Amino acid sequence: MAAKPFLTTEWSHLAMLNYEVDPSILQPFLPRATELDEFNGRYFVSMVGFLYRNTRVLGISVPGHRSFAEVNLRYYVRYRVEGGWRRGVAFIKEIVPRRAVALIARKFYDENFVTHPMRYSIETPAADSSLPTRVEYAWQHGQNWHRLEMTTTGDAELPAVGSEAEFITEHYWGYTARRDGSTSEYRVEHPQWRVASAKNAHFCCDVGTVYGTEFVESLCTKPSSAFLAEGSPVAVYPGTRLCHS
Repeated sequence: MAAKPFLTTEWSHLAMLNYEVDPSILQPFLPRATELDEFNGRYFVSMVGFLYRNTRVLGISVPGHRSFAEVNLRYYVRYRVEGGWRRGVAFIKEIVPRRAVALIARKFYDENFVTHPMRYSIETPAADSSLPTRVEYAWQHGQNWHRLEMTTTGDAELPAVGSEAEFITEHYWGYTARRDGSTSEYRVEHPQWRVASAKNAHFCCDVGTVYGTEFVESLCTKPSSAFLAEGSPVAVYPGTRLCHS
C-alpha cells in the first residue's frame, strides 16, 4: 500500500533569495549519507519566505493552524540511490509563528523549527491576479524585527532548463540530521513551479544572532539570484531513516 501524506497544504508566494556559500561552512550541518549538491561548481544557501494555506496533518485540519507564514534558511544536498541521485534540501533553521507547528516538526522530523512572532505583506496589482508585485516576510527575534522582501517584474514562467532557478526549485526530497546520528529522508510532492524575477530584493537581518556568525559573509552580500515562485498544492510524506549511529 502506498504511503499516505503526513501533511498536505498549499505553498504560495515563495520569495527566494539565493546566496553562494563556501561549502566548508555547510559540512558540519550535512546529514549522514548525503553530500552537498552543486550548480556549475557553486554551492548555495537560500532564504525563503512563503505562506501555508489549507494545511492538514494526517487529513485533519487544526483550527488556527491552517494558514501561516514560514521563513527558512536552506541548502541543497543529494543522496545516491540505485540508478542515480535524489536531490533534496536540508535546513539550518525554520521559523514559524505557531508553536504547535514547530513542536510537530521537531517531534516527527527532527527539523530545527523555532517559533517567533511573524507578519507578512502581499501586494497584488489586481484583485484577480495570482502574482504579487511585492511580498514581505518579517519575524521578531529578541527585541528586533528582521525581514526579507522583493518586488517582481514580468510574468511568471517555468524556469529555463539548466538555469539557476531550475536548480533551486527542482528538489523534491528533504533530509534531516537526527539527534541520534541517523538521517531522515522524506518526499515532498508538487508540480514544477513558475517563477518571476525580482526587480528588487532585500534581506535585513542580524545574521550572526539569528543564524550564526559563519553565515554573515554569505548572507550580507547581494544575492546571486532572487525570484518569486507561485507555489502549488504540496504533499509531504512520512520520513524514513537512512542510517544509524
